[in-house]
Amino acid sequence: MKLAVDSGSTKTDWGFFNTMQDLRILKTQGLNPCHQPIDEIRRIIENELIKNIQGIDPGSVSEVFYYGAGCATETICAQMAAILSEFFPKAAISVDSDMLGAARALCGHAEGVACVLGTGSNSCLFDGKDIVDQVPSLGYILGDEGSSAALGRRLISDCLKRQLPESVSQEFMQRYSLTKDIIIENVYRKPLPSRYIAGFSPFLYEKRSIPEVHKLIIQCFSEFFTRNVINYHKPWLPVHFVGSLANSFSAELTETAESLGMTIGKIETSPMGGLVEYHSQPA
Repeated sequence: MKLAVDSGSTKTDWGFFNTMQDLRILKTQGLNPCHQPIDEIRRIIENELIKNIQGIDPGSVSEVFYYGAGCATETICAQMAAILSEFFPKAAISVDSDMLGAARALCGHAEGVACVLGTGSNSCLFDGKDIVDQVPSLGYILGDEGSSAALGRRLISDCLKRQLPESVSQEFMQRYSLTKDIIIENVYRKPLPSRYIAGFSPFLYEKRSIPEVHKLIIQCFSEFFTRNVINYHKPWLPVHFVGSLANSFSAELTETAESLGMTIGKIETSPMGGLVEYHSQPA
C-alpha cells in the first residue's frame, strides 16, 4: 500500500491507495513545520491519523509521498521524513513541497503553470518533470496574494477603514461577533493569525455579487496574477489551480485571467486524485 499526503496550513489529506479505485482518504488538521513545533506535529499525526486508520496497518505502507506547506528546505524535509518514519517504519519516504505536489497533480507530464490557492498561495512553472521557475510565495505578511488569508485581510481592513457599504461591514462584524480590539488581539497577539483571517473568506463568497465585494475579489486575484504568474513570461501556457478557494471562486479567477490575456486550465479542489494517478504510474 502507498500513501500520498497533501498537507496545507489548514488541513491535511492522507490518501492510502493501491490503485485509484481503492483510494481511502483521511483528514487531519494542517501541518506546517515552519510554524508548528515537531512535538505538536507528532501529536497531530498520532491522535488524528494513526488512532483513526481502522483496517489499515501502518506497517503495510511501502511508500509515502508527502507534499507539504513549509517543506521548502532540505533540513525541514528531513525533519518531516524522520517524523513520518516513526509512524510508517517500513516505508520509503519522500518529502517535497506542496508546490511540487500541485504541479505533478495538475500538469502530469505536460508543461504548464501550477498554482495553489488556499490559506496561502503559491505558483510555479513546470516543464513536465520538474519545477523550473518559481516566484517566491513569501507568506501572508510579504506575499500570499489571492489566498484566503489575503482575501480575509483585505475584508477586515476594508470593513474597518470604511471601504465597503456600511450594511456589509455591519453584517460581517455582527456575524462573527467582532470588534476592532478582538481583531487586533487575534491578528497580532495569538498564534496562527493567517489561519484566523483566512476563515473569513466564506463571507466574501456569499457576498460576491455585491459590486464592491466583487471588485475586492478581482483586485486580490489580479495581484496574484500580476505579481506571480505574469513573471513566468509564458502567457500561452494554461494556468492550473488547486485549492478550495480556487474552486469556490473559479468564475472570478477566470474573469481575472481573461482580462490579463491568460487561459485557465484545470481547477481542482484537491490535488489528491492527480497525485494518486501520478504515483500509480510506473517510475
